Amino acid sequence: MSENLSATRFSQPAKFSQEAWERNHAAYETIRTMPFNAELAAGSLSPERFRRYIVQDAHYLIGFGRALALAAAKAPHPDRIVQFARGAETAIVVERALHGGFFRDYGIDAASFAATPLSPACDHYVAWLMASAYAEPYEVVLGALLPCFWIYAEVGRDIFSRAAADNPYRAWIDTYAGEEFGEAVAAMIAATDEAALEASPALRERMQAAYAHATRLEYLFWDGAYRDRAWPL
Repeated sequence: MSENLSATRFSQPAKFSQEAWERNHAAYETIRTMPFNAELAAGSLSPERFRRYIVQDAHYLIGFGRALALAAAKAPHPDRIVQFARGAETAIVVERALHGGFFRDYGIDAASFAATPLSPACDHYVAWLMASAYAEPYEVVLGALLPCFWIYAEVGRDIFSRAAADNPYRAWIDTYAGEEFGEAVAAMIAATDEAALEASPALRERMQAAYAHATRLEYLFWDGAYRDRAWPL
């Protein structure tokens, strides 16, 4: 009996989130130590670079909120509908309040924000995320959404552990290292793992592919702000 139980236990696939994190751990380490985040942690990131980032992030969150709303529309369970609908509200209202403080600090008004085009990295990320949210099944949509939650939380906690109290980007650090955001991330991981439980091996691989691509786009987003990647034409 014990042998049969052991065989059953080891035949079960790992949680999607565990597998996704392990597959993409090297990419996360690259993101964690990339110049933008290393300098943000040290407090030496230039205001110009952070300004570029925060403007693009505000643009991105509009698309991210729409993608969460589409995930809510596709969710098979009422609790998940509520979770993603609230997530969309948080992306638009709560996190934009964080941006609003930095906008005031940098003298960015509504007109200048609206006049700033999406950078190539931001445009790519938003377009891909919206296309995924519209065209892909629920499970793949969650795979695409998860890195934005999870990587931000891990980067935020890492920076929090080594940033000085007077770091000029303390509001950003405290938001993404905070308990409230951590709870939202845990709920997103649980929802994605739940969706993966009933997924076929082929669908689970599509979820993994979406997770990996979103991770790459997270890197490009920060790197684009750091290097001022703009449209050539």
